[in-house]
Amino acid sequence: MRGLIGILVVLPGLLVPLLAAVLPEDRADALYHSYRGGGLEVQGPSILLRKQVGRYISLSANYYVDSITSASIDVVTSASPYEERREEKSLGADFVYGKTLMSLGFTTSSENDFEARSAAFSISQDLFGDLTTVSLGYVRGWDEVGKTGDPDFSERADRQRYRIGVSQIFTRNLILALNYETVTDEGYLNNPYRSVRYLDPGSAVGYSFEPEVYPRTRISNAVALRARYHLPYRASVLAEYRYYADSWGIDAYNLGLGYTHVWHDDWLFDFRLRYYRQSRADFYSDLFPYRQAQNFLARDKELSSFNTRTLGLTVSYELDGLNWGFIDRGSLNLAYDRIAFDYEDFRDLRAGGAPGTEPLYRFDADVVQLYLSIWY
Repeated sequence: MRGLIGILVVLPGLLVPLLAAVLPEDRADALYHSYRGGGLEVQGPSILLRKQVGRYISLSANYYVDSITSASIDVVTSASPYEERREEKSLGADFVYGKTLMSLGFTTSSENDFEARSAAFSISQDLFGDLTTVSLGYVRGWDEVGKTGDPDFSERADRQRYRIGVSQIFTRNLILALNYETVTDEGYLNNPYRSVRYLDPGSAVGYSFEPEVYPRTRISNAVALRARYHLPYRASVLAEYRYYADSWGIDAYNLGLGYTHVWHDDWLFDFRLRYYRQSRADFYSDLFPYRQAQNFLARDKELSSFNTRTLGLTVSYELDGLNWGFIDRGSLNLAYDRIAFDYEDFRDLRAGGAPGTEPLYRFDADVVQLYLSIWY
């Protein structure tokens, strides 16, 4: 769930490649986000501040809150609904020197049973008359996993992320970006509350539950190709392909298409489509044949075979010429995404039926983001 939230609740525009060694502008963003789907509700605010210090340094700070209410299918079939609050705080610094941009960041995230810390470093360099940008990135994370109701339960997970990317201006209208990423995870990588089910003739429903058991290491690799083409009538189209594979046996890919259009100078419309598909992990099963059927056991639906289809729209209105004291201009933005999830080997136990014959699970989710940006 934590990973899903992190993927879905992001500001639009992240697919645009970084093309120049320029410090971020002085700005402030106030965001409200909401995710509702599959019995899970996540909502809360986020505040981001950026400020240049001299000509070569820019500092940033971000405060982000998730209020989570979960009565998802995982919870209602093997546990009780719950509510929790997650707070995330981060500090960052950008340094520019000539055609080189360096960034540092530190993030902490806290929940009642989960603590996460991460440090990040990235560097990008403009080459060949500023037509090519090469970037490198590294993130190191430390997670501490607890369990509500069990003060003696304490586990740790260490994560490392390596990234390399190249963006290229091919023509005055065409930009291409190629990115490669490797992630290594080690430690306690599963959720202490999740269970798997296995056939049990002695049970009234024909099956029983036992705790999940995951491997303690995971390595994943992903490559993404993105292209943006600017059209002659103040618009652009975006295409993206990304492929992912990991040591747990999951293969996945996604295709993305987007169209951005400026209307009457002040309005910007961004339409997007995305299709995602993945295979299941080697140790995943919706129903195991018997108790402790294998060394590693998982029934997390995010490790199953499934696909998603996303349709989204962002509408932005530019507030130019404000002259409100220190504020130069602003932007008001509303983003909405509708996501359809279809699971191919995860069944809905709430519908009843003989074990293994229950209907496959599916649901739709709505993601809304309303945010105000001001430049000063």
